[in-house]
Amino acid sequence: MSGRKRTEFGDEILEADILGMKKEPGDGFESVIIDTSRGKVECRYYAVKGADRAVIMVGGIGGGFDTPANGLYPRLCTDLLDSGISSLRVRFRYPTDLAEAAMDVLAGIQFLKGEGITGFGLIGHSFGGAVVVQAAHNENAVKTIVTLSTQSLGISPISNLAEGVSVLLIHGDEDRTLPSGSSVYAYSLAHEPKKLTIYEGAGHGLAEVSDEVYAEVKKWIENYLI
Repeated sequence: MSGRKRTEFGDEILEADILGMKKEPGDGFESVIIDTSRGKVECRYYAVKGADRAVIMVGGIGGGFDTPANGLYPRLCTDLLDSGISSLRVRFRYPTDLAEAAMDVLAGIQFLKGEGITGFGLIGHSFGGAVVVQAAHNENAVKTIVTLSTQSLGISPISNLAEGVSVLLIHGDEDRTLPSGSSVYAYSLAHEPKKLTIYEGAGHGLAEVSDEVYAEVKKWIENYLI
C-alpha cells in the first residue's frame, strides 16, 4: 500500500505519504498499523471478504479506541459483518488536532481502498464528528456520515459535501459537554438527505439511549451506504 493523502483545513494544507502497513491478529479483528510520513496510525479492522463497502469509526479527544453509547462501535463493527460491510476503528495520533485527526481518517480510507473498498461511511463522536466532516470534505468516495454529540468547531464544511452525501446527526438534550445546539447548527448547514435526532434525557456519551442509537445508526448505514 502506498500513496499520498492531502487534507485542507481552512488555510492549512497537510500532506502525508502512505509508506506501508502491517496486520496482526486481534480479538475478533485485525490490528492494523498504517505507516505514514506523519507517524503511525493504529486501527482495528473488521473485514468481510470481498466487501466493497466499509465504515470508519472514530472517538473524541479522549484518544485511544474510545466509543460512545456503551460500546456502540465494537457492537456495530461485529454486527455489520452480517450485512456485508467491513469496519475500521481508527485511533488518532493527536486526538485534539482536527487537521491531523482528519488525516488519520484519510489514511484509513487509503488502506481500505487497497482492500477493495470503494464506498465509505464515516462515524464520529464529539470531536470526532467534526473530524469525519473534514475527512468527507476531502474524499469523494464517502457516501454517508454520522455524527454523535458533535462539536460545532470545524463543522462548517458539512455545507460543501458532495451532492448525495447523506448526513445523520444524533445528540442528547442533556449533554453538558457539547450542547445539542451544535448538532442543530450542523443540521442547518447540511444538505439533503439529512436527519437530526435529539434524544431526551441523554448526555454526551449517549449511554442512556445506547440501544436506540445502535438501532438508528445501523439502519442508517445499511440504507445509505450504497
